[in-house]
This record gives sequence, C-alpha cells and structure tokens, in this order.
Amino acid sequence: MATDNPSILTPTHSELTQQTQEKETREKIGALRGHWILNLIGIGVILALCDYAETVLVVTLVAALIAFILAPVVDVFTYMRLPRGLAAAIAVLLLLTVVGGVIYFSSNQALIFAQDLPKYASRVREEVMRFRKQAENLEVLTPQHEKGVVSVRPATDLTDLFASSFGSVSQVILLASFVPFLTYFMLTWQHHVRSATVMLFPPPSRQTAYVTLGLISNMIRSFMVGNLLIGLLLGSLSSLAFWMLHLPFFYFVGFLSGFLSLVPYMGILLALAPPIFVGLGHMDSQDLVTIVVILLGLHVIAMNILYPKFLGRRLQLNPLAVSLALLVWAWLWGAIGLLLAIPLTAGMKIIFDHVESLKPYGAWLGE
Repeated sequence: MATDNPSILTPTHSELTQQTQEKETREKIGALRGHWILNLIGIGVILALCDYAETVLVVTLVAALIAFILAPVVDVFTYMRLPRGLAAAIAVLLLLTVVGGVIYFSSNQALIFAQDLPKYASRVREEVMRFRKQAENLEVLTPQHEKGVVSVRPATDLTDLFASSFGSVSQVILLASFVPFLTYFMLTWQHHVRSATVMLFPPPSRQTAYVTLGLISNMIRSFMVGNLLIGLLLGSLSSLAFWMLHLPFFYFVGFLSGFLSLVPYMGILLALAPPIFVGLGHMDSQDLVTIVVILLGLHVIAMNILYPKFLGRRLQLNPLAVSLALLVWAWLWGAIGLLLAIPLTAGMKIIFDHVESLKPYGAWLGE
C-alpha cells in the first residue's frame, strides 16, 4: 500500500536555508580565490613593468622628488609676481648652481685627498698586513686534495673594461641631463597635471583623487625637506666633532658622513667608512673609537628622535613594511631603489587608504 506524504518529498524551510547558505559560501570562496589570483597577476605585471622600464621610471621619480623640493621656492617667486615659467627656471638654475658648487668644492677636496692618498694607502696596507699575519696564525692547513691545484683566472681585457665603463658613465650622464628639463616642466605644469589627472577619474571619485594627490604631494615634500634638514644637521655636528678630534678634511668628511647616515639600514656602516679611512694612521685607536661612538650616537638620535618627529606622522609605515619595501625595491633597482623605497611605499599606502577595495593593504602597511 503506497502512501504519498508531501512532507517527505518536499525540502523543509531549514534545509532550503542551509542549501542557500552553502551556495553563497561557495560563491564567496570562488570570488575570493579569483580576487587573489587577479591580485597576484596584477602584482606580477607591476613588478615586470618596474623592472623593464627601470630607467624611465627612475629618472622620472628623481625629477619628481627634486620638483617637490623646489616647489616652495617657485611659490615664493610667484608670490613676488614673477611668471611661473620664469620662477621655475630660476629655481632650477639655483639648484644647478648649488650642485655645481658642491661638485667643484668636492672635486678640489678629492684632488687634495688624492695627493695624500699614497700615505693613506700605505698605512691601510700596513694595517691589512698586520691583520693578515694574525689571521695566518689561525689558518687551517690546506686539504690534501687541493695540493698541487693551480687556480687559473681569465685575464681581463682592459679595452673591454674601459669601453663598458665609458658606456655606463655616458649613459648615466645622458639620463641625468633629462632631470633638469623634467623638473622644470613638472614645476611649470604642476597645476595643469594635477587637475588633468583628477579629470581622468569618474565624477564620483574625483574628490577622493584630488585629496589623495594632495596628501601624496605633502608627504613627498615633507620627506625630501626633512631628509635634507636632518642631513645638514648631522653633517654639521659630525664636522664639528671631527674638527675637535683634528681629523683631516673634517668639513668634507663630516657632511659626507652625515648624508650617508640617512641611507636606510646601511647608513651607519656607510657613515663610518669615510672618517675611519681618513683617520687611519693619523689618529690612535682611542680617537677612532670616539668617532665610532659619536656617529653611532648621532645616528640613533636621528633615526629615533629627529626622523619620527619630522617624518613619522607623514609616512605612518610599520617597520616590517619598510624592511620588505627596501628589500623589494633594492632587488628591482639596486642602490637607487633603497633611496626611493620609502617615499614610493608611503605613496602607495596613501592610495590604498583612499580606495575602498585596497584599504586592507593600507592597514597592513600602517602602524
């Protein structure tokens, strides 16, 4: 005898709700998986573009950073009722004059230092030989299988070496010649470029784009001016300390050491190299230790007090994000990547903070 019970064949309300929830969960997982795949593809394309267009991007970014430094100078000249084109030209010419004066002064000091270089080289050689003799006492005996083996190194063709060096130097000079012109046009067309960039976005997003560009401009200007002021302060204090210790070329070595100290992570090692090399043979070990302690103290004060005070609120990057940024940009662009890593990452964070779908990435980069 067959019984037809509709409640057995028809799903209940709870079963329908459960099936709907499972379907929505599967759709969310699929969308999230596709979202991550698209993100990974986008990151790969951006990294490939940065690697392929390294030269163009580096020159453009350097010119943009210089333009941010000169923008207040141009504003002062325009406030004096000078045309913006003339004001930008005067600012660029003043910068070239200062850079030329620094190069001329540095070259004179370098020539004087080159005349005394044999004395420094002989003293450094003596120190190296003494260290080598001490190391030979600890040297492990050569294994038996390496006895009688002659190491052969390929000879280097001096012509090829000179040609490659000349080619690289000429390329750097050619690329550097574009920087003043790019800087000039960035200064003269600053308002036009900003307004035209905002108009590229749809109307609902233009206000957000305008605010984001303004925040990036303020951040980069603060970063560049802050680094310049901190470098001048460190250079002045280092020169004063080196003068009191009677270090040769204290004024030249002091400012060189002060600005090298600002290089992320490697700054303290780079800052120690010039004074130790110059002081080796002229100063005893106690004075050299004093120099190391002074530079370490100045570096700690700059990175823990001055840097956060001038730039901390503008950057708002956590230490892990900074470390990864330095690693990635140094891998892509080498030494210049170390110098551009922090402003680039800070600019990316500002963009992430103002794009709804990218806010989680901005939160990850932030403090």
